[in-house]
Amino acid sequence: TDLRPLDILSEAVPAGGLARGMRVFQVQGVRGFQLSSSRPRALGFPASRLFIHCDRFPEEFSIIVTLRALRRPAKVSAAGGNAGHGPGPRVTARALPQRNEYIFTLMVEESPSVLVGLRYAPDKLHFLFWSQERAGGWQTRVTFANVSLSDNQWHTLILAVSGQSFSLTVDCSIPKDVVMETPFPASLSVRRASFYLGNRRRRKGVFTGLLRQLVLLPGADATPRMCHAVNFKVATLSVPTVLQDVPAKPVSNEVLKYPYETDMKVTLGARPHCSKQEKAQFWFNASRRGLYLCNGSTWLSMLEVQHRLDYVEEYQNLVTNSETMGIEVFSIPKVGLFAAVANRVTPPGSAIYRWTDGKFVHYQNIPTYQAQSWKYFTIGKKIFLAVANFEQNERGQEFSVIYKWSHRKAKFITYQRITTHSARDWEAFVIEGEAFLAVVNHREGNNHNIDSVIYRWNPRTGLFETNQTIPTSGAYDWEFFTIGPYSFLAVANTFNGTSTKIYSHIYIWLSGSFQLFQSILTFGAADWEVFHIGDRVFLAVANSHSYDSGIPAPSNFYAINSSIYELNITAQMFVKFQDLLTYSALDWEFFSVGDDSFLVVANSFDGFTFSVNSIIYRWQGYEGFVAAHHLPTVGCRDWEAFHTPEGSYLFYSSAKEPLSKVLKLKTT
Repeated sequence: TDLRPLDILSEAVPAGGLARGMRVFQVQGVRGFQLSSSRPRALGFPASRLFIHCDRFPEEFSIIVTLRALRRPAKVSAAGGNAGHGPGPRVTARALPQRNEYIFTLMVEESPSVLVGLRYAPDKLHFLFWSQERAGGWQTRVTFANVSLSDNQWHTLILAVSGQSFSLTVDCSIPKDVVMETPFPASLSVRRASFYLGNRRRRKGVFTGLLRQLVLLPGADATPRMCHAVNFKVATLSVPTVLQDVPAKPVSNEVLKYPYETDMKVTLGARPHCSKQEKAQFWFNASRRGLYLCNGSTWLSMLEVQHRLDYVEEYQNLVTNSETMGIEVFSIPKVGLFAAVANRVTPPGSAIYRWTDGKFVHYQNIPTYQAQSWKYFTIGKKIFLAVANFEQNERGQEFSVIYKWSHRKAKFITYQRITTHSARDWEAFVIEGEAFLAVVNHREGNNHNIDSVIYRWNPRTGLFETNQTIPTSGAYDWEFFTIGPYSFLAVANTFNGTSTKIYSHIYIWLSGSFQLFQSILTFGAADWEVFHIGDRVFLAVANSHSYDSGIPAPSNFYAINSSIYELNITAQMFVKFQDLLTYSALDWEFFSVGDDSFLVVANSFDGFTFSVNSIIYRWQGYEGFVAAHHLPTVGCRDWEAFHTPEGSYLFYSSAKEPLSKVLKLKTT
């Protein structure tokens, strides 16, 4: 009963938009999709996007549907006159016979047969499924009679299936039960199958009404879960975001009911789609108290109250495959928000999570070898994700891997392997229209003084090729940034074999290659973070520890200043702006809330324990950065800030336990 709902309708809706053949209509205060019959295949998606870990349809399940079926118009006919009616024609009206219309189907690509489907006819609802217990297989139809849906009203259907028992509940009324001789298959394969909304891959029989909710709930009868709402006709388990924008009007209040709307002047709720169809419409974001105008492509702020960070609360505990060395949060257009975590242990390797219903949910596993970090980047329409592997694979090979997003498979697949040496980090950037990818090589064997490599994308071969090598010393991180027309690349050097007190370097792009611009003394540098506040440019370094084999050991290797540098335009160099006491700092992350700017540091070890507070610093102008919030962390390795329409968040990874945390920024 605790299996998560599989939202079939939401899966067919691209993030931030609508699929071809979809339009949003509102009736009686409730929104639904109208589906076009011109492109039935456009309203489909592979079943593998829902059945990620198993290619079998559940044996026991519920299907929840909220729909509004259209009442068929009356057909008017004329007949000749007869006795008693005078000489003129006699006009009669009768209801047109309603055709079968499909609510959804699940079909294998090379077969016209329906594996699973739901369709309705006049006063009937049919549930279809394919059974292969006999040679060749056959289709079974379960019919529920006396089900009146075609009345231009909203209805919620709950179909519960278990073996030979089939139960249908309409608007939480008394269930209709049917027992069939043929049970639903115990092992129905969905390999190479796709879901189709409102059709069976043909134009004939397309659903002509409005569809609001279509959810598959494995392993449970959803009736008790659904039948507690005030309005049973629109009871909700899960509906696409675009349909949640305007709340339903209470059906008991006839004054608030209105017939049929296709145009809303002001939209409430989460960020809606903005396209030519919504041009000149307003959206009021209640959480941010902001009013926005759609210009045909983006929402323009007309009035917005700036928020201030009040406090931070724990939002999600994410159990990971193993300890996590790094996090990369990214968004794939029309797909959604994701987080890739670099896990230490192999197997099972690292994982990718998808933001679903306000939480990160496991999406894909990728084999990695003591992964240190991920880097998301795009080249044209191609989407890539590169992992930095620190160790050799089981064959003794040492390489890091670039993965490419497959739109067809809806997952990342291997694209290019690159030989690396205890890789710590990737950095992707574009200079003068050309794409580059830089890897940090930490060490080769016991030798920390080795070359890190910059690769250039070859559009002819579609591969990254070596462009330049740069000597580094136990390097941890690359940071690319631009200032005006100039491009820079900073490397965090950590250890040269005898000392962590070494120079890290900033390079500038000149005449087709990176050349040394400035050297800064660092202490086990693990990260650079560049950020802008107004017209000012800052560069923060995370110093992890102070060690030198040639001098007496300090009282604490790990309690050490990390520094913030500011660009001095006159001197054409970065000069120290502020020192902040940190404890084996491994990462800085800059973020903003309203007009305020913040830095959060990943403190990992204080010399005695890994349970040490990481700190959020607030920008206070003349005072610089001042500690504002102390966050309990365990072996904190990386911070990522991200935003959704529901709010702003911080995501931290632990290098000492298989548990990462998402924190929500609460504002006033």
